[in-house]
Parts: sequence; structure tokens; C-alpha cells
Amino acid sequence: MNMKKILTWAVVAFLLFFLFSAPDQASNVVNGILASLRGAAEAVITFMQNLFQG
Repeated sequence: MNMKKILTWAVVAFLLFFLFSAPDQASNVVNGILASLRGAAEAVITFMQNLFQG
């Protein structure tokens, strides 16, 4: 096995452990990530609108 595959499985195992041992915190983390992605997308949209409204 190469190192990339080992690290990938380790991350997956950690995420599953985190999900099952602390589901409330896991959902908070996911909600925070989604909120950050939404904010980034809104910022890009605002930038593009301002750019082309010239």
C-alpha cells in the first residue's frame, strides 16, 4: 500500500469515529463548513456582479 491510500483510510476512520462518538459536534462542524462555502460562493457572485455592472 502506498502512503496516500493509508492516509486516506486513516482520515475516513477518524471521521467515522468522530461522527459516531460525537454526532452533535460533527453536525456543527458540517454546518460550519457549509456556511463557509456558502459565504465564499456569495462573495464570488457579488464580485462578478460588480465586475460586469461596470
